[in-house]
Amino acid sequence: MHKIVKSVSLLMLLLSAPFLKAQSENVVDEVVWIVGDEAILKSQVETEYQRMRYSNEKIDGDPYCVIPEQMAIQKLFLHQAKIDSIEVTDGQVLQQVEARMNYYIQQAGSKEKLEEYFGKPSSAIRDELRDMIRDNGTVQQMQQELVKNVKATPAEVRRFYQGLSKDSIPFISTQVEVQVITFEPVIPQDEVDNIKSRLRDYTDRVVKGESQFSTLAILYSEDPGSARAGGELGFKGRGEFVPEFSAVAFQLNDTKKVSKIVETEFGYHIIQLIEKRGDRSNFRHILLTPKVSEKELKVSLSRMDSLKTDLDSLKFSFEEAAKFLSHDKNTRNNNGLMVNQADGTSKFEMEELPAEVSRMVYNMSVGDISKPFTMKSPSNGKDVVAIVKLKNRIDGHKATIYDDYQELKAMLENQKREKVIKDFIKKKQSETYIRIKEGWRNCDFMYPGWVK
Repeated sequence: MHKIVKSVSLLMLLLSAPFLKAQSENVVDEVVWIVGDEAILKSQVETEYQRMRYSNEKIDGDPYCVIPEQMAIQKLFLHQAKIDSIEVTDGQVLQQVEARMNYYIQQAGSKEKLEEYFGKPSSAIRDELRDMIRDNGTVQQMQQELVKNVKATPAEVRRFYQGLSKDSIPFISTQVEVQVITFEPVIPQDEVDNIKSRLRDYTDRVVKGESQFSTLAILYSEDPGSARAGGELGFKGRGEFVPEFSAVAFQLNDTKKVSKIVETEFGYHIIQLIEKRGDRSNFRHILLTPKVSEKELKVSLSRMDSLKTDLDSLKFSFEEAAKFLSHDKNTRNNNGLMVNQADGTSKFEMEELPAEVSRMVYNMSVGDISKPFTMKSPSNGKDVVAIVKLKNRIDGHKATIYDDYQELKAMLENQKREKVIKDFIKKKQSETYIRIKEGWRNCDFMYPGWVK
């Protein structure tokens, strides 16, 4: 679906690092398209074209046709979203605005350099970002609303498969099913004490007004998902965090205070409240994860090596060992079987597996158990020692209705969603006032209905 309607992210894309100097100030501005009561300016088209050339993005056709058409498509969705009262929440928008502003300031070197570069205050940049993010989010929600009921029945999937020509039957890449057992090495107490000391120091600096919590998060937090955003997590409910985190975070009421140190499966945190809205709140946090010593790593590797020896001698099964000995909470109750988060099945293509696991199973035969190795836990990012068993391998093949029903069903449903979106655009074209300036009409548009 995203191939049909691209998000027209003018400012966000312009700000992408390294920065592209805007030149639209040299363009004599004029209205080149009108869609309903919305105008598309030549300067907007030029700005996006500059950004795409700089990024070496392929433009399939004349940029002065492709770019304004994508802008016009976005306006059709925004108009319908307004009619249907579809909008993104302020919380969703503000979270992304602050995350991107923090990133842009990092790339520029300082807020002052960012303002100098664009010749406008950061408040104006933030306002433009907010409008762009709100529009893109609204378009996405509108598309989701249009396709939310798209389903494919078994009979439709069968007819779809039977109607495929021999050359168009999809090729299913090699897939594997993998079982895993992990051990988490013991963390020395002095490492834990060091982590807590650092977090207490950060807390003191915030409370004394010496540092901003968000600045410390950018510099020191080891949560890759939030560090660039100043540790901000966005508006979430209590159930969206692990219990230990929620128990402390949702007790916070003062935005100037910092929580006590919280231990979770991910490491140690300090938390600051940003804003509460009903049963949802927005927090910042700083995460530090204790590092495993070489000594403890060797101890765990030796222990895992002994376990492999017992498994090879059939003292007990891999499934029993996974259930009673593995530290991986996401697999131990499933006989160690890894689950693909993308589709909820146990099947993985090689590139979907953690890199360390993929390297191990690549040359293994079904039933083989690997030697012990180290990896980052997919569930919490900690250093762990693991062994894996190749439970099953399905070699690459042409899809069949019996073995690959789910893949075929997904393909058909994607086609149906694309048709819904295309039909919507064509219908809105016919209902909307559209005027294109002379000199901008002679185009091979994706949707010819623009010129009437």
